[in-house]
Amino acid sequence: MRRKRMHCNNKELHNRYKTKRRTKDLDQIQDDLKPENKTRLVNLPLDEDLPGLGQHYCVECAKFYIDNETLVRHRHGREHKRRLRDLKEPAYTQKDAEAAIGLSTDNGKAVSSLFGPQSLLALKQKNDATAAAETAKPQQMDVEA
Repeated sequence: MRRKRMHCNNKELHNRYKTKRRTKDLDQIQDDLKPENKTRLVNLPLDEDLPGLGQHYCVECAKFYIDNETLVRHRHGREHKRRLRDLKEPAYTQKDAEAAIGLSTDNGKAVSSLFGPQSLLALKQKNDATAAAETAKPQQMDVEA
């Protein structure tokens, strides 16, 4: 008799466990690392629902541990060190996202977005004109001297 293999292809089961293990995103953790938030997270009141009554918390990984020995062992581990390396990079902000698609501002004036071949051609012509103007300035100075 063949077994049913219920856990192998059960997408609902996989998605349930995937969201159960989800931790905070890096930008949320960077907010938690600010001094005023970090002291609040390290000195939490006792909570029976959390591992170790909520007293052993790794702020960088946003995880609770059952005792101090486990927390210290975690801090020497690969997962924690990898998270520290990822947290050294600045958070990706909305301003970065807008600049990536060309919606940034320059000195308070909105810069038009660069979409389509006409705008790219206009940008190339503008760059060529500024390059020509810069090369023309030193020649004019030599003539005057």
